[in-house]
Amino acid sequence: MKKTNLIQRSSVLFFAAFLTLFFVSCSDDDDDDDEYGNWVESSTFDGNSRANSVSFTIGSKGYLVTGYDGDDYLTDTWEYNSEGDYWVEKAPFPGEARSSAVGFAIDGKGYLGTGFNGDNELKDFWEYDPTTDSWTQKADFGGTARYGAIGFAIGNDGYIGTGYDGSEQKDFWKYDIATDSWEQSVGFGGQKRKDASVFIIDDIAYIGLGIHNGAYEEDFYSFDGTNWTRLTDLDDDDDDDDDYEILLNSGAAFSLNGMGYITTGISGSITTESWSYDPATDTWEELPVFEGSARQNASTFTFSDKAFVLMGRSGSYYFDDVWEFRPDELENEDD
Repeated sequence: MKKTNLIQRSSVLFFAAFLTLFFVSCSDDDDDDDEYGNWVESSTFDGNSRANSVSFTIGSKGYLVTGYDGDDYLTDTWEYNSEGDYWVEKAPFPGEARSSAVGFAIDGKGYLGTGFNGDNELKDFWEYDPTTDSWTQKADFGGTARYGAIGFAIGNDGYIGTGYDGSEQKDFWKYDIATDSWEQSVGFGGQKRKDASVFIIDDIAYIGLGIHNGAYEEDFYSFDGTNWTRLTDLDDDDDDDDDYEILLNSGAAFSLNGMGYITTGISGSITTESWSYDPATDTWEELPVFEGSARQNASTFTFSDKAFVLMGRSGSYYFDDVWEFRPDELENEDD
Protein backbone atom coordinates (compact mmCIF):
# COMPACT_ATOMS: atom_id res chain seq x y z
CA MET A 1 0.00 0.00 0.00
CA LYS A 2 2.80 2.41 0.89
CA LYS A 3 4.55 1.65 -2.39
CA THR A 4 1.34 2.34 -4.31
CA ASN A 5 0.85 5.69 -2.54
CA LEU A 6 4.43 6.65 -3.32
CA ILE A 7 3.89 5.93 -7.01
CA GLN A 8 0.67 7.91 -7.05
CA ARG A 9 2.32 10.84 -5.27
CA SER A 10 5.22 10.81 -7.75
CA SER A 11 2.79 10.77 -10.64
CA VAL A 12 0.94 13.80 -9.26
CA LEU A 13 4.19 15.70 -8.74
CA PHE A 14 5.37 14.87 -12.25
CA PHE A 15 2.06 15.99 -13.76
CA ALA A 16 2.15 19.25 -11.75
CA ALA A 17 5.69 19.92 -12.93
CA PHE A 18 4.63 19.21 -16.51
CA LEU A 19 1.74 21.69 -16.24
CA THR A 20 4.07 24.33 -14.78
CA LEU A 21 6.50 23.92 -17.66
CA PHE A 22 3.64 23.96 -20.17
CA PHE A 23 2.16 27.22 -18.90
CA VAL A 24 5.56 28.88 -18.53
CA SER A 25 6.33 27.85 -22.10
CA CYS A 26 3.02 29.25 -23.31
CA SER A 27 3.65 32.45 -21.40
CA ASP A 28 7.09 32.75 -23.00
CA ASP A 29 5.55 32.15 -26.43
CA ASP A 30 2.97 34.84 -25.77
CA ASP A 31 5.74 37.25 -24.78
CA ASP A 32 7.57 36.40 -27.99
CA ASP A 33 4.42 37.25 -29.96
CA ASP A 34 4.17 40.75 -28.45
CA GLU A 35 4.91 43.41 -31.06
CA TYR A 36 5.45 47.13 -30.77
CA GLY A 37 3.26 49.43 -32.84
CA ASN A 38 -0.21 50.20 -31.51
CA TRP A 39 -3.13 51.89 -33.29
CA VAL A 40 -5.63 53.87 -31.18
CA GLU A 41 -8.79 55.44 -32.60
CA SER A 42 -9.10 59.20 -32.01
CA SER A 43 -11.90 61.73 -32.39
CA THR A 44 -13.99 61.12 -35.52
CA PHE A 45 -13.69 63.75 -38.24
CA ASP A 46 -16.51 66.33 -38.12
CA GLY A 47 -16.87 66.77 -41.89
CA ASN A 48 -17.94 64.45 -44.68
CA SER A 49 -16.18 61.13 -45.20
CA ARG A 50 -13.62 61.44 -47.99
CA ALA A 51 -10.45 60.25 -49.69
CA ASN A 52 -7.62 61.79 -51.72
CA SER A 53 -7.46 64.89 -49.49
CA VAL A 54 -4.48 67.17 -48.95
CA SER A 55 -3.03 67.21 -45.45
CA PHE A 56 -0.25 69.19 -43.79
CA THR A 57 0.73 70.11 -40.23
CA ILE A 58 1.66 73.46 -38.71
CA GLY A 59 2.75 73.37 -35.08
CA SER A 60 0.26 71.28 -33.10
CA LYS A 61 -2.48 71.66 -35.73
CA GLY A 62 -3.23 69.44 -38.70
CA TYR A 63 -5.07 70.70 -41.79
CA LEU A 64 -7.24 68.59 -44.08
CA VAL A 65 -8.34 70.21 -47.35
CA THR A 66 -10.27 69.18 -50.49
CA GLY A 67 -10.83 65.53 -51.50
CA TYR A 68 -13.69 63.47 -52.91
CA ASP A 69 -16.61 61.99 -50.93
CA GLY A 70 -18.01 59.66 -53.56
CA ASP A 71 -20.42 62.29 -54.93
CA ASP A 72 -18.64 65.63 -54.94
CA TYR A 73 -15.20 67.16 -55.21
CA LEU A 74 -14.61 69.25 -52.10
CA THR A 75 -13.23 72.65 -51.09
CA ASP A 76 -13.67 72.67 -47.31
CA THR A 77 -10.74 73.23 -44.93
CA TRP A 78 -10.57 71.60 -41.50
CA GLU A 79 -8.16 72.12 -38.62
CA TYR A 80 -7.37 69.29 -36.21
CA ASN A 81 -6.16 70.22 -32.72
CA SER A 82 -3.81 67.38 -31.79
CA GLU A 83 -3.59 68.46 -28.15
CA GLY A 84 -7.34 68.68 -27.59
CA ASP A 85 -8.34 65.98 -30.13
CA TYR A 86 -11.05 68.05 -31.83
CA TRP A 87 -11.84 69.61 -35.23
CA VAL A 88 -12.69 73.17 -36.32
CA GLU A 89 -13.87 74.16 -39.80
CA LYS A 90 -11.84 76.99 -41.35
CA ALA A 91 -12.08 79.20 -44.44
CA PRO A 92 -12.88 77.10 -47.52
CA PHE A 93 -10.30 76.61 -50.22
CA PRO A 94 -11.17 79.21 -52.93
CA GLY A 95 -9.76 77.30 -55.91
CA GLU A 96 -11.53 74.64 -57.92
CA ALA A 97 -12.88 71.68 -55.97
CA ARG A 98 -10.52 68.73 -56.45
CA SER A 99 -9.03 65.48 -55.27
CA SER A 100 -5.58 63.87 -55.55
CA ALA A 101 -3.75 67.18 -55.04
CA VAL A 102 -0.56 67.55 -52.96
CA GLY A 103 0.39 69.72 -50.02
CA PHE A 104 3.17 70.59 -47.59
CA ALA A 105 4.00 73.21 -44.97
CA ILE A 106 6.87 75.71 -44.86
CA ASP A 107 7.58 78.36 -42.23
CA GLY A 108 4.14 78.30 -40.63
CA LYS A 109 2.10 78.26 -43.85
CA GLY A 110 0.47 75.49 -45.85
CA TYR A 111 0.70 74.97 -49.61
CA LEU A 112 -1.63 73.08 -51.97
CA GLY A 113 -1.44 72.43 -55.69
CA THR A 114 -2.23 70.21 -58.68
CA GLY A 115 -5.08 67.67 -58.53
CA PHE A 116 -8.13 66.57 -60.53
CA ASN A 117 -11.54 68.28 -60.70
CA GLY A 118 -13.52 65.49 -62.33
CA ASP A 119 -12.78 66.67 -65.87
CA ASN A 120 -9.22 68.00 -66.01
CA GLU A 121 -5.83 67.78 -64.37
CA LEU A 122 -4.87 70.98 -62.52
CA LYS A 123 -1.65 72.95 -61.93
CA ASP A 124 -2.69 75.96 -59.83
CA PHE A 125 -0.91 76.50 -56.52
CA TRP A 126 -2.12 78.12 -53.28
CA GLU A 127 -0.86 79.27 -49.88
CA TYR A 128 -2.81 79.02 -46.61
CA ASP A 129 -2.02 81.32 -43.66
CA PRO A 130 -3.50 79.92 -40.42
CA THR A 131 -2.94 83.20 -38.54
CA THR A 132 -5.38 85.00 -40.82
CA ASP A 133 -7.32 81.92 -41.92
CA SER A 134 -6.94 82.96 -45.53
CA TRP A 135 -5.87 81.51 -48.89
CA THR A 136 -3.72 83.28 -51.52
CA GLN A 137 -3.12 82.07 -55.05
CA LYS A 138 0.57 81.77 -55.97
CA ALA A 139 2.48 81.04 -59.18
CA ASP A 140 1.21 77.97 -61.03
CA PHE A 141 3.14 74.74 -60.61
CA GLY A 142 6.04 74.68 -63.10
CA GLY A 143 5.36 71.24 -64.56
CA THR A 144 2.37 69.92 -66.47
CA ALA A 145 -1.09 69.80 -64.91
CA ARG A 146 -1.40 66.48 -63.06
CA TYR A 147 -2.79 64.48 -60.18
CA GLY A 148 -1.52 61.59 -58.08
CA ALA A 149 1.82 63.37 -57.57
CA ILE A 150 3.78 63.71 -54.32
CA GLY A 151 4.64 66.95 -52.53
CA PHE A 152 7.04 67.63 -49.68
CA ALA A 153 9.24 70.32 -48.13
CA ILE A 154 12.98 70.26 -47.43
CA GLY A 155 14.06 73.28 -45.42
CA ASN A 156 12.41 76.35 -46.94
CA ASP A 157 11.85 74.82 -50.37
CA GLY A 158 8.83 72.89 -51.58
CA TYR A 159 8.89 70.08 -54.13
CA ILE A 160 6.27 68.46 -56.36
CA GLY A 161 7.04 65.52 -58.62
CA THR A 162 5.85 62.34 -60.34
CA GLY A 163 2.09 61.95 -60.91
CA TYR A 164 -0.21 61.51 -63.88
CA ASP A 165 -0.93 64.03 -66.67
CA GLY A 166 -2.31 61.54 -69.19
CA SER A 167 0.65 59.27 -68.56
CA GLU A 168 2.88 58.71 -65.54
CA GLN A 169 5.67 61.23 -64.91
CA LYS A 170 9.02 61.34 -63.05
CA ASP A 171 9.99 65.05 -63.10
CA PHE A 172 10.48 67.10 -59.91
CA TRP A 173 10.06 70.84 -59.46
CA LYS A 174 11.28 73.10 -56.65
CA TYR A 175 9.21 76.00 -55.32
CA ASP A 176 11.00 79.08 -53.88
CA ILE A 177 8.67 80.79 -51.42
CA ALA A 178 10.81 83.98 -51.38
CA THR A 179 10.46 84.57 -55.12
CA ASP A 180 7.17 82.70 -55.68
CA SER A 181 8.78 80.81 -58.55
CA TRP A 182 9.40 77.27 -59.78
CA GLU A 183 12.46 75.63 -61.31
CA GLN A 184 12.97 72.06 -62.43
CA SER A 185 15.02 70.13 -59.92
CA VAL A 186 17.91 67.78 -60.61
CA GLY A 187 16.86 64.62 -62.39
CA PHE A 188 15.22 61.73 -60.57
CA GLY A 189 16.78 58.48 -61.77
CA GLY A 190 13.84 56.32 -60.76
CA GLN A 191 10.93 55.11 -62.81
CA LYS A 192 7.86 57.13 -63.78
CA ARG A 193 4.94 56.63 -61.39
CA LYS A 194 1.73 57.91 -59.88
CA ASP A 195 0.30 57.46 -56.38
CA ALA A 196 3.79 57.10 -54.87
CA SER A 197 4.66 57.72 -51.20
CA VAL A 198 7.08 60.07 -49.45
CA PHE A 199 8.15 60.78 -45.88
CA ILE A 200 10.75 63.20 -44.48
CA ILE A 201 13.42 62.36 -41.89
CA ASP A 202 15.97 65.02 -40.86
CA ASP A 203 15.31 67.12 -43.98
CA ILE A 204 15.80 64.15 -46.30
CA ALA A 205 12.92 62.89 -48.44
CA TYR A 206 12.46 59.14 -48.87
CA ILE A 207 10.49 58.31 -52.01
CA GLY A 208 9.16 55.07 -53.45
CA LEU A 209 6.20 52.83 -54.24
CA GLY A 210 3.51 53.84 -56.74
CA ILE A 211 2.45 52.34 -60.03
CA HIS A 212 3.57 52.66 -63.68
CA ASN A 213 2.03 50.93 -66.69
CA GLY A 214 -0.07 48.87 -64.30
CA ALA A 215 2.95 47.50 -62.39
CA TYR A 216 4.17 48.30 -58.89
CA GLU A 217 7.49 50.12 -58.68
CA GLU A 218 10.12 48.60 -56.40
CA ASP A 219 12.90 51.23 -56.44
CA PHE A 220 13.44 53.44 -53.39
CA TYR A 221 15.39 56.72 -53.14
CA SER A 222 16.48 59.45 -50.77
CA PHE A 223 16.74 63.11 -51.80
CA ASP A 224 18.42 65.87 -49.77
CA GLY A 225 17.43 68.76 -52.05
CA THR A 226 20.57 68.36 -54.16
CA ASN A 227 21.41 64.69 -54.63
CA TRP A 228 19.41 61.55 -55.24
CA THR A 229 20.63 58.27 -53.70
CA ARG A 230 19.22 54.89 -54.63
CA LEU A 231 18.55 52.75 -51.57
CA THR A 232 17.70 49.08 -51.14
CA ASP A 233 14.81 48.02 -53.35
CA LEU A 234 11.44 47.38 -51.76
CA ASP A 235 11.40 43.73 -52.77
CA ASP A 236 14.74 42.91 -51.21
CA ASP A 237 15.62 39.21 -51.38
CA ASP A 238 19.39 39.37 -51.12
CA ASP A 239 19.49 38.28 -47.47
CA ASP A 240 17.52 35.14 -46.62
CA ASP A 241 17.08 36.38 -43.05
CA ASP A 242 15.52 39.72 -44.01
CA ASP A 243 13.47 39.07 -47.12
CA TYR A 244 10.55 41.43 -47.63
CA GLU A 245 8.34 42.67 -50.40
CA ILE A 246 6.61 46.06 -50.13
CA LEU A 247 4.84 46.70 -53.39
CA LEU A 248 1.82 48.98 -53.21
CA ASN A 249 0.35 52.29 -54.33
CA SER A 250 -2.00 54.87 -52.81
CA GLY A 251 -0.54 54.18 -49.35
CA ALA A 252 -0.25 56.48 -46.33
CA ALA A 253 3.30 57.56 -45.42
CA PHE A 254 4.66 59.50 -42.43
CA SER A 255 7.71 59.78 -40.19
CA LEU A 256 8.02 59.84 -36.41
CA ASN A 257 11.01 59.82 -34.04
CA GLY A 258 13.53 59.31 -36.83
CA MET A 259 11.72 56.41 -38.48
CA GLY A 260 9.61 56.24 -41.63
CA TYR A 261 6.28 54.43 -41.90
CA ILE A 262 4.06 53.12 -44.69
CA THR A 263 0.57 51.71 -44.12
CA THR A 264 -2.62 50.79 -46.00
CA GLY A 265 -2.93 51.27 -49.77
CA ILE A 266 -3.34 48.82 -52.65
CA SER A 267 -1.19 45.70 -52.92
CA GLY A 268 -3.17 43.58 -55.34
CA SER A 269 -6.17 44.56 -53.19
CA ILE A 270 -6.59 47.11 -50.43
CA THR A 271 -4.49 46.25 -47.41
CA THR A 272 -3.87 46.99 -43.74
CA GLU A 273 -0.19 46.05 -43.84
CA SER A 274 2.22 48.41 -42.07
CA TRP A 275 5.99 48.80 -42.32
CA SER A 276 8.70 50.84 -40.62
CA TYR A 277 11.92 52.08 -42.24
CA ASP A 278 15.20 52.69 -40.41
CA PRO A 279 17.37 55.16 -42.36
CA ALA A 280 20.45 54.24 -40.30
CA THR A 281 20.44 50.68 -41.64
CA ASP A 282 18.36 51.14 -44.84
CA THR A 283 16.08 48.31 -43.72
CA TRP A 284 12.35 47.70 -43.36
CA GLU A 285 10.44 45.82 -40.66
CA GLU A 286 6.86 44.60 -40.83
CA LEU A 287 4.64 45.99 -38.05
CA PRO A 288 1.27 45.06 -36.58
CA VAL A 289 -1.41 45.80 -39.15
CA PHE A 290 -3.40 49.02 -39.24
CA GLU A 291 -6.38 48.40 -36.95
CA GLY A 292 -8.95 50.34 -38.94
CA SER A 293 -10.61 48.99 -42.07
CA ALA A 294 -8.42 48.33 -45.09
CA ARG A 295 -8.32 51.40 -47.33
CA GLN A 296 -6.52 53.41 -49.97
CA ASN A 297 -5.88 57.15 -50.46
CA ALA A 298 -5.82 57.95 -46.74
CA SER A 299 -4.23 61.13 -45.34
CA THR A 300 -1.67 61.60 -42.56
CA PHE A 301 -0.73 64.12 -39.87
CA THR A 302 2.71 64.07 -38.25
CA PHE A 303 3.53 66.09 -35.14
CA SER A 304 6.63 66.15 -32.94
CA ASP A 305 5.42 63.29 -30.73
CA LYS A 306 2.50 61.65 -32.52
CA ALA A 307 1.21 60.66 -35.94
CA PHE A 308 -2.23 59.95 -37.39
CA VAL A 309 -3.75 58.14 -40.37
CA LEU A 310 -7.22 59.27 -41.38
CA MET A 311 -9.94 59.15 -44.06
CA GLY A 312 -9.52 57.07 -47.23
CA ARG A 313 -11.82 54.72 -49.09
CA SER A 314 -12.58 51.08 -49.79
CA GLY A 315 -14.27 50.82 -53.18
CA SER A 316 -17.23 53.20 -53.03
CA TYR A 317 -17.18 53.41 -49.22
CA TYR A 318 -15.51 56.53 -47.75
CA PHE A 319 -14.14 56.79 -44.22
CA ASP A 320 -14.18 59.55 -41.59
CA ASP A 321 -12.21 57.81 -38.83
CA VAL A 322 -8.89 58.98 -37.35
CA TRP A 323 -6.22 56.63 -35.96
CA GLU A 324 -3.17 57.52 -33.89
CA PHE A 325 -0.07 55.38 -34.28
CA ARG A 326 2.03 54.77 -31.16
CA PRO A 327 5.29 53.02 -32.11
CA ASP A 328 6.52 52.51 -28.54
CA GLU A 329 3.37 50.74 -27.27
CA LEU A 330 2.70 47.03 -27.57
CA GLU A 331 -0.04 46.14 -30.02
CA ASN A 332 -3.43 46.07 -28.30
CA GLU A 333 -6.45 45.38 -30.46
CA ASP A 334 -8.82 46.04 -27.53
CA ASP A 335 -7.92 49.67 -26.72
